[in-house]
Amino acid sequence: MSGTTQPRGFIPGAGVPGVSNPPSFQDAADPLLEISEHQQPSGSPGLLLLADGTSYRGSLFGSERIAQGELVFTTGMCGYQESLTDPSFAGQVLTFTWPLLGNYGIHPGISESSKVHPRGVVCKQLMANPDHRDSVGSVHDFLAAHGVPGIQGVDTRTLTRRVREYGTVLCVFGPEESADEMRKILSEMTPPDADDLVASVSREDATLLNPGATDDQGNPLPRLAALDCGVKYNILRELCQRFEVVWCPASMPFDQIMSEWEPDALFASNGPGDPAHLGDATIARESLAAAVRADMPVMGICLGHQLMGLAAGLRTYKLRYGHRGANQPVVDLETGRVHITSQNHGFAVEDPEKGMLAPHPTGACSEAGENTLQADFTVRHVNANDRTVEGLDLVGKPAFTIQFHPEACPGPHDASPLFDRFSEIVANHLTDGPKAVARRGDGYA
Repeated sequence: MSGTTQPRGFIPGAGVPGVSNPPSFQDAADPLLEISEHQQPSGSPGLLLLADGTSYRGSLFGSERIAQGELVFTTGMCGYQESLTDPSFAGQVLTFTWPLLGNYGIHPGISESSKVHPRGVVCKQLMANPDHRDSVGSVHDFLAAHGVPGIQGVDTRTLTRRVREYGTVLCVFGPEESADEMRKILSEMTPPDADDLVASVSREDATLLNPGATDDQGNPLPRLAALDCGVKYNILRELCQRFEVVWCPASMPFDQIMSEWEPDALFASNGPGDPAHLGDATIARESLAAAVRADMPVMGICLGHQLMGLAAGLRTYKLRYGHRGANQPVVDLETGRVHITSQNHGFAVEDPEKGMLAPHPTGACSEAGENTLQADFTVRHVNANDRTVEGLDLVGKPAFTIQFHPEACPGPHDASPLFDRFSEIVANHLTDGPKAVARRGDGYA
């Protein structure tokens, strides 16, 4: 299942006109290319404990140690590698509702980051021997390589129904003989979204992904600063097809971004945790607000949408069990069209008229704030199932946000034209206003 001729790494600038020698980054599947012998799970007895006292037995795979986090579930039938490497799952124990996990193995070059982000994985049945010509290992190999525990043989249907009815819950699982230790850990656990999860997944410095990028006619592409709040690789790929992209840390202040990179537009990515956390998420929110006040084109996805909602003076709140899967229906209130979308979020922006919809039993939410955007807004998209807010348009500003994932991976491509919408907004903005010719910080004009 392995071989040294398989493609390696993540190179979002590859194939973009005008770009030569683009930088490369690690794909989470790369470590499996170094493994010559693949091991089978030991099948050691495992125990999953929930904070409400519920327990489930199973057998361990991956890294056979204790895992702890917030128990959530995702409903996708495939795309497990992309889900496992989605930074938005940081701090969480991920349950797969589809009963089989790993039947087509792990493939090089399709991960959404450089590592596995859930703290643990729960499934009904693990496929220990995947069957696909491009597979370089099993999910067991993948989790073991990244030090992430897994447990199988759990009644995931009952588990999911419990989370849907009572809300996401803290949990711990590990070897059965460590039950006393796990109970002690569970009694002392705090919610992972109390931590600065954005800081744990954001990059440390800014880098240009596709220097010299042009369109098919040889015209330079506009420069975009992409705030990394936990960005998925395929978002960066989509952006690199339309912009010259500077991949920036979420903690990089707006004034520094402008002085060092002189972007034409700003983008805020998806990411984990509480959008109201007083850490890197707050810095990213302040950058978004500053860009809007400066009349710069702005787009936000998922956490970026929630940060814009906070900047608009709306509260954010924890959902009962979140939206995680590849079949979430979203209504565009302007056109009436329904898009089937890929989503992964546990918080939402309150509706300005109806308030908090489908909230978590704890009532966890941010405090009401002031509108720092110097702009009004309108709700453009809502979830067809629970009517929660899924997108905002700013009135009179070249800016909008969406709660769902137009880059999919995994999921449908109904919403992918939204990247083109943003590209058109940027092009129109630059046509109507001044455009910087000379740029600093990258060694070329």
